[in-house]
Amino acid sequence: MTDENTVFVGRKPAMNYVLAVVTQFNSGSDEVVVKARGRAISRAVDVAEIVRNRFVPEAEVADIRIATEPVEEEGRTTNISSIEISLKKP
Repeated sequence: MTDENTVFVGRKPAMNYVLAVVTQFNSGSDEVVVKARGRAISRAVDVAEIVRNRFVPEAEVADIRIATEPVEEEGRTTNISSIEISLKKP
C-alpha cells in the first residue's frame, strides 16, 4: 500500500475526504486507505460509510486497524488513538 492511495482525514468537512476517496477509486485504484487520529476518527468512519453507501456501492471494508500513537506536545507525551480503514473494490 502506497501513500498515494491513502486519504488522511482531518478537520475539513467529510465530503472533502469522500471526494478524495472516490477520485482515487475512479483513477484506477483497487484499494484506498482512510486514516485518522484522535477526534477525526468518527469523521473517517463517516467517510468510509458514505463512500460505500452512496458513491462506490461495490467497495467493501477489507481491513480496520486501530492503534495508539504517542504524540509529544508542550514537552509531555500523550497517547492518541488512530484508525486505518482499508476500502477495496473486488
